[in-house]
Amino acid sequence: MRYDVTIIGGGVVGCAIARELSRYRLNTVLLEKESDVGFGTSKSNSGIIHAGHHSNPDTLKGKLEWEGNPLWDDLHRELGFGFKRIGELTVAFNEQEQAVLEKLHWQGEIKGVPGLVLWDRARIRREEPSLSRSIISALYAPTAGVINPYEACFGLAKCARLNALDMHLESPVQSIRAVDDGWEIQTPRETITTRYVINAAGLYADQIAGMAGAKTFSMKLRKGEEYILDKRLDGLVDHIIFPCPTPVSKGILVIPTFDGTIMVGPTAHEVDDPEDLTTSAAGAEEVFLHVRRLVPGISERDCIAEFAGTRAVSTNGDFVIEPSSQKGFINVAGIQSPGLTAAPAIAIRVVNILRDEGLSLSLKDDFMASIPKAVHMAGLPLDEQIRLSTEDHRYGHIICRCEQISEREILDAVEDGARTLDGLKFRTRAGMGRCQGAFCTPRCMQLLAQALDLPLERITKRGNGSWLVCQREQETQHVNG
Repeated sequence: MRYDVTIIGGGVVGCAIARELSRYRLNTVLLEKESDVGFGTSKSNSGIIHAGHHSNPDTLKGKLEWEGNPLWDDLHRELGFGFKRIGELTVAFNEQEQAVLEKLHWQGEIKGVPGLVLWDRARIRREEPSLSRSIISALYAPTAGVINPYEACFGLAKCARLNALDMHLESPVQSIRAVDDGWEIQTPRETITTRYVINAAGLYADQIAGMAGAKTFSMKLRKGEEYILDKRLDGLVDHIIFPCPTPVSKGILVIPTFDGTIMVGPTAHEVDDPEDLTTSAAGAEEVFLHVRRLVPGISERDCIAEFAGTRAVSTNGDFVIEPSSQKGFINVAGIQSPGLTAAPAIAIRVVNILRDEGLSLSLKDDFMASIPKAVHMAGLPLDEQIRLSTEDHRYGHIICRCEQISEREILDAVEDGARTLDGLKFRTRAGMGRCQGAFCTPRCMQLLAQALDLPLERITKRGNGSWLVCQREQETQHVNG
């Protein structure tokens, strides 16, 4: 098939663009190098929908941060991923930092961000008693929220596919060349011809642009380590807690996640290797040193999981969203924080660029904005749990004890597209609890193998050779007669 548009990259930005384009009568394909969407930077995202006032209003990311923020309410309603507006506090320990809060307040007012209020010591103590008593003031922003970013990717991609998007996983781009009236893209599996290319390749966007002769920017890679704390700390803080930002980062945060854990981090250190996702003792020490300054009651002894993600930062420090000098090739690069917040606004901007570049856009009459919502037994009332378990006994068979995930939820996730252990985990939370999969991993692997009709040794953690078990080799003993 010759496509109208090819999207390279299945992170949250690529998936948001795919869903927005699926509103139109187009042949569109998304190419993702991993075994599932959202398995790159988006998987390791802090999961914050920023309030809208953090970024400079004179920058593109500052503009799209606030444009994207209100769009998440409709997306949550239509796609059903975890999302809640819990508000945020950016705190100050001295008068110099208080001046920064006042600047953030001004930035928010310029953009029209509602509800921004400066809190004094008394209000902070009343609303967040676990915060350090050394904090003298805080900027409250009610429009901030927490989200499950991988669920958002899955929902956006599923909706786009229901609306006729083609999606090719495990399809890294090997080469791109201009042809008559478009482009030819080579992957290990196929050759794709397309009129327009959207380069949303995240950490590899500069390499993809280079293949097409459209590289006008360079990337710096910035790794962040984050740590998940046990659910017993649920309620320790009610808002996202930011320190005063630095020129490099918004700082090391305390984040009450949608699922009831607390996440702390990230660090921000430049690296050379985009595949470097290691955590370190030094990173943990840095994170917990900073967050204990904000919330003294936090301890590294409560950590149940740790991970790292790498952010792509353009050398100009801003988003790069523009048509290139090569006709039909559009760069969407350098989408660091607040890229998750801005993603739906970025998608609309890209569609407008395509229109300006000559793509004819005709809305579908039968576009389906909503998708069937997954069942999450642990969040249902008891009578609904009883009803479902009576109708299908697999809803009553718990596979993951920590997160109370049933066998039927696992099988539903496989039907929805999970092909790896991580694909199951991010769709259901099986393996995300206190024991981090020590109990449920073998059974999840068995269910995957049975549902996909594969031998157990073919089941991987996240695809691309990340094997978990291997076939036992039989030793043959030769006995001389």
